[in-house]
Parts: sequence; C-alpha cells; structure tokens
Amino acid sequence: MKNLAFRSVVLCALLLQGLLVWGQTGAIRGFVFDAVSNDPIPFATVVLEGEASGASTDFDGAFELINVPAGLRNVTVSFVGYETKTVYEIEVTPARPAVIRVGLTEQAVAIEAAEVVVERRATQAEAPLSVRSLGTNEIKRNPGGGRDISRAIRTLPGVAAIPSFRNDIVIRGGAPNENRFYIDGIEIPNINHFATQGASGGPVGMINVDLVENIDFYAGAFPAARGNALSSVLEFKFKEARTDEWTANLVVGTSDLGLTLEGPTGENSSLIASVRRSYLQLLFKALGLPFLPIYNDYQFKWTARPDDRNAITVLGLGALDDFELNLAIAEDTTADNYLEQVAILGFLDVQTQWNYTQGAKWDRYQDDGRWTFVASRNMLNNRAYKNADNNPDSTLLRDYVSREIENKFRAERRRTFPNGMEATYGLGAEYVKYTNSTLSQELDASNVLRPVEFSSAFKAWKYGAFANASQRIWDNRLTWSAGLRLDGSSAAEGLRNPLEYTSPRASLSWAFAPGWTWNANAGIYRQLPAYTILGFADAGGNRINAGSEARYLSNRQLVTGLRWESDATNRVISLEGFWKKYLNAPVSVNRGIALANLGADFGVVGNEAVTFDGVGRAYGTELLIQQRLNRGFYGLLAYTFVRSEFEQSEDEWVASSWDNRHILSMTGGKKWESGWELGARLLVSGGLPYTPVDPQSFAVDQWNYFGRPLPDYTQLNAERNGAFHQLDIRVDRKWFFERWSLDVFFEVQNATGAAVPQPPVNDVVRNPFTGAPILSDDPNFYDRRVLDPSAGTVLPALGIIVEL
Repeated sequence: MKNLAFRSVVLCALLLQGLLVWGQTGAIRGFVFDAVSNDPIPFATVVLEGEASGASTDFDGAFELINVPAGLRNVTVSFVGYETKTVYEIEVTPARPAVIRVGLTEQAVAIEAAEVVVERRATQAEAPLSVRSLGTNEIKRNPGGGRDISRAIRTLPGVAAIPSFRNDIVIRGGAPNENRFYIDGIEIPNINHFATQGASGGPVGMINVDLVENIDFYAGAFPAARGNALSSVLEFKFKEARTDEWTANLVVGTSDLGLTLEGPTGENSSLIASVRRSYLQLLFKALGLPFLPIYNDYQFKWTARPDDRNAITVLGLGALDDFELNLAIAEDTTADNYLEQVAILGFLDVQTQWNYTQGAKWDRYQDDGRWTFVASRNMLNNRAYKNADNNPDSTLLRDYVSREIENKFRAERRRTFPNGMEATYGLGAEYVKYTNSTLSQELDASNVLRPVEFSSAFKAWKYGAFANASQRIWDNRLTWSAGLRLDGSSAAEGLRNPLEYTSPRASLSWAFAPGWTWNANAGIYRQLPAYTILGFADAGGNRINAGSEARYLSNRQLVTGLRWESDATNRVISLEGFWKKYLNAPVSVNRGIALANLGADFGVVGNEAVTFDGVGRAYGTELLIQQRLNRGFYGLLAYTFVRSEFEQSEDEWVASSWDNRHILSMTGGKKWESGWELGARLLVSGGLPYTPVDPQSFAVDQWNYFGRPLPDYTQLNAERNGAFHQLDIRVDRKWFFERWSLDVFFEVQNATGAAVPQPPVNDVVRNPFTGAPILSDDPNFYDRRVLDPSAGTVLPALGIIVEL
C-alpha cells in the first residue's frame, strides 16, 4: 500500500508538471493599419523581436503568430514606405491568444535618406521631449507600487517622491492641481480615491491597471488640444477588448479585490469592464488605526468598429469613497498609543465622496486624417464634517458640502498634407455647475477665530480653440512644430475674453546623428482657477473671487535636451533642462501664501478669499537611462535636480512645499523563462520643506475647534525634513495552465526599515485616563508636547491574480 501511495503521488506530480509544461506556448493575433486613414495594411511583416521570420498580414491587415513562448514578448512590425514600430511586452499565455492593434506611420522621406537616423524611433512632432511611456506590465511589476498607476510614474524623471501614504502627483516642482488626465481622449478630473478637492491627490489610485494598455506621460511640451495643464498631461489608453471570446481576471491585491471581464458584444463591438472593493478598512481596524478608508470603483470601455472608417468608444468610471473614524480605539485607555489615537481622532473629519465620468468618442477616418468628436459628463459630490467629541448627536463644528458638474464637448481635426505637413485644429466647450455650502471657522489676519457660513452656486461656460502645425524637413532631420490655444470662461468677469489668454508654443527636433536628437520646446500654458476658488462667497452668497481681478494662472516654460535611442538594444538615454515661471497664482488673503503650497492633505484647497498676484518659478535638470525589456532584463535610472520657489516679497524667494531638490530613483529586474521574476526599486530623495507650527494654536479656543496646531505662515517652509531613502522588493511567480494562469506576487515596501523623516508632531498634554487636554499655568493655553513621528516600518504584502 505504501508503494502504491508513493506511486500515486509521483504520478500526480508528473501530471501536474505536464500541465505546467505542456502548452507553454501561445499565439499573438492582431491588425496592422495606417495610423492616419485607419486603412488595413496587407503584407506587412510581423516578427518576434530577435527572430528572423514571422508572419505577414492578409488583405484585411490581420495576422497571427503561433507557437509563441509564454511570457512577455516584443513584436516588431514593418512595411515598405512606413516607419517600423515595436510593441513592447505583449503578455502571451496558453489560455488565450494575445490581441494587439498596430498603427504604422508613413515615412516622410525616401529610405536612403532616412538611413541616416535608422536608430531613431518616430516621436510626436508636437512634443519631441519630456514625454515618457509606460506599459501595463511596467506598472503591474513596479516594486512597492501595489499596481497603483500614481505610484508607478514616480519611477520617471521629474516626478517628486512624497514620503507619505498619499498619491499626490508633483511634477518638476509644480503643485498637485497642475495635472490633467485623459482616457482615450476623454478628460477625467481625477485619478485617485478620497481626492483633495481643488487639488488632485489622494491615498489610493482609482484606475484599474488591468484595463490600461499604456500611458503617455507629458512633463512638458503639452499638445495644444490639451488645455488647463501646467505640470503634466497623462494620456491613458484603455485596452480594446478582445472580440473572439469572453475572459475573466480576478485579483486579490494589496488593498482591494478586483474582477475584470472582457469579450465581444456583437460582430464588430466588444466590452471590457471591472469592479473593485477595498478591504483596507478591515486591515486598518485590525491594526488599531484611527481611520477606516472604504472605497469602491467601477470602469468600462465599449468599442464598436462598424467599418474601417468609423470607430466609436464609450467609457465610464466612478468611485464611492467613505472615510470613517475608528472610535472604538479610544475606548482602551491602557493601550500604549492611546493618547496619540485620541489626538488624531480629535481633528480628523468624516468624509464621504462619490464621483463619476461618462463619455463617448467618435473617430471618423478619412484619407488624409480623421475627425474626432468627444462628449462627456463628470460629477463630484464631496462632504466633510466634524461633530464635537465625534458624537453625531452633538454640535456640528464644521460641515462642507460641495458638488461639481461638467458637461464637455470637443471637436478635433487631424490632417496630413501631401508635402508631409501635419495639422491639428479644433474647439471645445464646457457647461459647468458648482454648489458650495460651508459651515466653519477660520483665523483672520489678526489671528482671531471668526465664523464662516455661506452657500453659493454658479453656472458658467468654458470655451477654447486650438491649432497646431508640424513638418519634417531637411531629409527628415529637422522637425518643427508651432501651435496656439485660446481659452476663456464666463465663471468670472476677468476670465471672459479668450484673446487675453492666448497660449502659443513651439518645438524643434534635430536628428543630428544616428539615434541622436536635440529637442527644444517653448510655450505659455494657462489654467483656470479651481471651482473652490471661484465659488467662495461671503455670508450674503456673493462670490468674492469672481470679479474683474480674476485671472488664469499662467506658466511660461522652456525645455531643451538631448536624447539617444537604440532599437537594437531597446535602450534610451536622455538629458533635459527645464525652466518654468508662474504668474497670476492665487494667494490666500488671510495666510498670505500661494495656494500652490497646499494640497498634500485631505480636505479642500481654495475655499477662501484670494488675490491673483502670486509669482513662482521652478527650474532643474533630469537624467534618464532606460533599458526596456531585452533578454529578460529591464531597468530605469532617473535623476532629477529641481528647485521650486515662490516670491515672498520683491527679490525674496521662498522654497515651495514641493522643493525636493534631489531625487534619484533606480528600478530594475530580471524575468526568467521559468515564470519567476525579481524586481527592486531604490529611492533616494532630498527632504521637503515644511512650515513650523504657530504657538498661538495652543490657545484654548483655537485648539478646541481645530484639534491640531496650525502652521505659522509668517515662517513659510522655514524648516526642512532630512533626506530619506527606501528600498522596495518584489518577487513574482507565474504558472501557465491550458485554460488559465496563476500569478502570485510578494512585495516588501521599505525592506531596510529606513526611517522617513517627518516634521515633529505637536500635540497638547493630555489626561492619561480620559485623553482630555490639560491647561498650562496660563488658563488661556494648553500645555504643549512634541513627538517624533519618524519611524521605519517594513510593509510586506501578498497578491494573487487568476486569469481565466
């Protein structure tokens, strides 16, 4: 019997091994088409990178590569008269064929002339520099990123490292509200849960990476069709769902559960959709943390291609977020951190927030380009409130309820001329509704608490027009681009005239040697003040920031740099320098600081009186060395030197809250054919400045209301945190079965347990049995105590992904 049992075990092991070995190949299917006209390209050559032969497309532009080894593969597509294109990191599994669509761009010059720059990959003429691309697998495997897109882009040059649990996107010294986001050309207002209204940050990303095909990240040289951006534009491209069969993807991530489905909805249409639910609240409750974040989200993309000349896209995403207080932790007076928990519960607000974006896009292709029509609607509902003693039946200390609604339309024409010139032009309009009900108190210029209570609402139009032209000349060696944008809004008297808010821009790209280009861009970019600013009102409901003094925030940029790129080795090296000057920045009347220094916390930015006369600047340099996946290895080194400052008085500059100065990020890894993958990321960054607390904050009346100290803005960013470093490690193991695959990953954030320097935490001395503040010898003040929050915590996480 023992021998029989032993043989059974061996047989089962062999059968399991057979399942894992048999069928370790898959297929790649796809379509190759003209990127301008959308016409199929027959007889194009499609090969796996490094292979001598592959497949050819048929008359419909379709192809299939079979017996492709499972794993991540690069595919190169070429055709006479078109620029060769490589699609990186296509995931091949035995369970289902991978499906891709590849658009090729016609070569502007004869082949013999182009041979001078055969190593140079075609770049977008309008933005020849400051543009990086991330694929879905680069985001998924990012060590310490938790499959979060906002964290993945921190590996790129120019992106600040914020040492906290938030996803604030800070680019080249700019504020978090200076970024704009698009999915398949449809604008979305924010990409994070628990968003800070008037900014863009939040603790958890809202976009499910399983729907993302790639991201184009613009840190400068913004396209004329993308308005209202000062620091970055993120162009997300969602996957186009497969049309052959329905598949599923189940993810148990580091903070949530997710389900993604995709498949055909008709002969020429398909759908990909996902839902996610967090379990962070369960983890936080088990750890005894004072707050319980709960988030849910959904997203989908439906695509219909009735013929080669038309494509219709409908997409949507939304989130429901609740930020509850864990009041149970204040019941255990014997806990070691009892007083600290009580202190946090004393100032945290309860927050509920929901938002959605729904949009539709119609691409109408023609022989010389296409028309694109986009219509969308997005809405944000945000409430934050605080009851005395956190008792819902007690006095309401503060209550903020706001709603933003935007209805948008954009018409855009892209056209290619016989002489090689390309042009983009169009116009856009938005109808906006905003409401705000505020019950609060604030400190006036004399440091005296005064009540703030108002309700306001406005409806307004936003309108703009744009045009851009570009051309390659001198045997394709020099590319020039020039564009103009005009914007206006009826939201304030001073914003109405678009001729006052013109935004010219120009770019040059010179391919002076094989693989080498020199690139430059100059432009003026503008941003509408946040609705929280334009909607702020006095007690009578009169909007006080909506007069003739209101201005678009203006940003003037100069960027130049060198780039070397090798298709043979999948390697890129670039060096760029940038300079930005801010004008008309909103400045708080009470605090006397530019609002751009705010936004890295929960709450609202801009719900106060402002002037539009702030001046700022940011400048620096960036180095990028990138090895795309090649023979199983990949890596990225990014170094940024940046200074970010605001003018405090004439010729006196003060560091902004985003002045990191030095940021070094090194990410790399190795993939083995056996399914194992090891990756690591090392971050070294200079510390951010911070503002010391105001001693007056410990006055009894102020502390009883705010529950925490307030910054002394007369010493704006006078102190600075120390430099910090963090090492993140991730290990993946993937198994391929005949009809499904399993991916298990384990990652460790801050593997060395390095302490992250933080500003000192100021609290009041408390009664150890009740947590109540204790008066000092001066009955008008509480006694003060200072804590060091710097700590090094190792955060392990385990995740499971099942693909069916």
